[in-house]
Amino acid sequence: MRMLFTFVGGRGHFEPLAPIARLATAAGHSIAFGCATSMLPAVEAEGLPAVPIGSEPGRSPERLPLQPLDSEREERDLRERFVQRAARYRVPLAIALCEEWRPDVVVCDETDFGVMIAAERLGLPYATVQVIAAGSFVRPEVVGDVLQALRSEHGLPPDARLEMLSRYLVLSPVPPSFRDPTVPLPNTAHSLRPSSGSDEFMRPAAAGQPTRTPTVYFTLGTIFNLESGDLFSRVLAGLRELSIQLVVTVGQGIDPAEFGSQPANVRIEQYIPQSQVLPGCDLVVSHAGSGSVIGALAHGLPSLLIPMGADQPENARRCVELGVGTALDALSASAADVREAASELLVDASYRRNAERIRDEIAALPDLGRAVELLEELAIEKQPLHA
Repeated sequence: MRMLFTFVGGRGHFEPLAPIARLATAAGHSIAFGCATSMLPAVEAEGLPAVPIGSEPGRSPERLPLQPLDSEREERDLRERFVQRAARYRVPLAIALCEEWRPDVVVCDETDFGVMIAAERLGLPYATVQVIAAGSFVRPEVVGDVLQALRSEHGLPPDARLEMLSRYLVLSPVPPSFRDPTVPLPNTAHSLRPSSGSDEFMRPAAAGQPTRTPTVYFTLGTIFNLESGDLFSRVLAGLRELSIQLVVTVGQGIDPAEFGSQPANVRIEQYIPQSQVLPGCDLVVSHAGSGSVIGALAHGLPSLLIPMGADQPENARRCVELGVGTALDALSASAADVREAASELLVDASYRRNAERIRDEIAALPDLGRAVELLEELAIEKQPLHA
């Protein structure tokens, strides 16, 4: 069977799909990844075959000042960058790729609207993989009008409720309790255990285990790291004064050397896979990106959230509501604020207990092997028109 995986955007849209693709390969299927040209090296570095589908949806790779949270700005960005520009540009490219590569099923991230339209044009069954944890960012009232216009351009019928986003199969590597209860999963959705890089989930320390120095992981992701102004410096100044081991990843485009000499308890790198960091952590400090939040919860770890945009405010809100973390304002938080919040999260065991409950919920979900089975069933049930 031939499975074409696609994503629009950066690593946060790629990583939820990658383990499914690896399992599909292990099951004997032929796979390929369609992505922006800028992401080809990242996909290939993971040992996965990649083919280009246009360029990234217009986000500048330059360092930018930190902006205040603005939901209208983020919704406008979703409409303009991901639909009006990226989706419109990708539809003909995705059609050409599908006609050449001839997949039996297409698997795309939930914001790859152009590929969904291309698959519908060709009569190909497709599955969407959720990459936005809280589920309340991509809504019909935000993207519906521009998607309807794009559908019309390609001769597709009206879709008032935007059933195209969940038409055949939705793969949700997010614990159900984390999703915003006002935005329920569609009937086509299957909740699955997200990949943690390991089948081992963190367990509480055994009684009598010697006390160790806590380890804190600090990240601002791989996109918003470049839009964070002086936030790295403020958070770093607050955390490095604690009696902890601190691991910091700053992402591509930022040189760790710009932060100068650090105490012996601080390690700063551009990138370290979460699977190598989280198993030994006690607290995650992040921008509340979906991958960072779900990664922390998969290991039963509380989070200190400092959202900057996109879906991050919704993710941070859910963490606070579930008692697995606290949130700070990215513009106004001082080093002292960060230090105080992190100290509370490390001392108050209720945050860890709540996170461990969600970890156990995650561990009880079907693993991603089930995703491959569902894709096989979909491809057989909905035979492509070219078959």
